[in-house]
Parts: sequence; C-alpha cells; structure tokens
Amino acid sequence: MRLDKLLTAAGLTRAQAKRAVAEGRARVNGEVARDAGLRVDGAQVLLDGRPVTEPGEVYWMLHKPAGVLTAMRDAREKTAFSLLPEAVRRREPSPIGRLDRDVTGLLLFTTHGELLHRLISPKYAVEKVYVARVEGTPDEAAARKLAAGVVFADFTARPARLEVLGERLVRLTVTEGRYHEVKRLLAAVGHPVLTLRRESMGGVTLDASLDAGESRPLTDEETGCLFRAAKLERN
Repeated sequence: MRLDKLLTAAGLTRAQAKRAVAEGRARVNGEVARDAGLRVDGAQVLLDGRPVTEPGEVYWMLHKPAGVLTAMRDAREKTAFSLLPEAVRRREPSPIGRLDRDVTGLLLFTTHGELLHRLISPKYAVEKVYVARVEGTPDEAAARKLAAGVVFADFTARPARLEVLGERLVRLTVTEGRYHEVKRLLAAVGHPVLTLRRESMGGVTLDASLDAGESRPLTDEETGCLFRAAKLERN
C-alpha cells in the first residue's frame, strides 16, 4: 500500500495526506518520508508520532440504481462509486464486475485484489444471477438452447440456466459476465431484455431492505460466501 493511501484510509483526505507528507509529519521505519507514493507494506508508519496501521479490507454492497455508471470517476456522469459513503470512497474499493448504465441491482466493491480477480474470472465460474423482464415469455426450447451454450460470432457462451418466473419475467444464471452477455443471450433466444436487475453474485444476494442508491458493508457470512465461491482461503 502507498503511504498516501494508508493515511487516507486512516481518516485524512487525499490533499491532507499529501500535505502531511510534504510537511515531514510522516515517518516510515523511523525515517521522515517525503514521498507520498512510497510503498509501506509491513513498515512501521507514524503520523505526528502516532502509529498508523493498515485497516482491514473493504467488502461492500450497493443497490445500484439505473442511470449511473459502474466507474470510479467520470467527468460528466454520475457513478456508482460516488454513491458510497465518503469513508468507504477514501479506501478506493473497486467494483466487482460491471453493470450497464440501465442495469440495476447488486453491485459489490472490495479492496481485496485477488478476490476481485477470481470473482470476475471465467476460470472460477462464479454464478451471477439476473432477473429480467423480456419481450414475450420463453419456452422450454429457449431454456434448452441457453443450457447448451449459445454460439456468437465472437465467442461461445457457457451454459446458462433459465427459469421462467411469470409472464415476461425470467431469472438467468450465468458464470461468465462478458460484455452485454445476459442481454445478448436472451435476445439470441428471441426474448430481448426490457429491464434487467442483478439479484446475486457468488452466493451473496441483494439486501431487499436497501433502496436504490443505498449501500452497506457485507456481513461476515456474506464475505465468507464470496471467498468460498472464489475458491480462496480467507486470512
């Protein structure tokens, strides 16, 4: 972790962290540190003589509303990242996968790089579950086609599981998460998506008590689900 990032995680703004370093208020292993970008993993860090310890990882859930980008920052558009509490934004967690601007539902964030990588990598086949309102109502033939893996010009989709929930309402479970994959799969079987919401990922389900735009930390049990889905040991 960089020195300035550690200081912001401890409660300073980015500008305050850089100023503290420039003023010589930070020491790393007993030496005054003048480089805000200095790597301090495992080092003893003092700010104004007081120890600064690296905080734990961030695991966070957001109910993403429609109309916002899945991005950290954008000069013109509102982002999902901007909806997180300020203290969480200072930690700079990354979104685990991306949802299109019009797609709503579960969006997870974390600072744990290896967990993030595994959850979005097709290699680990982590399940992502979506609920879609579509044109028409799919039949068993559509479900069989999706279960066999749809062949596109640029890739062959892995088998997906389709459940019909009601008239024009379906649940689709995929294990890849390619660009526009859910929309393309449903269009390929003759049922273009009208609205789309991600319901769960890696065994973690969107908290029904969260309104669009609201967020909360994951519980210990939910975090454990993600590690198991990613086949990763939790320290």
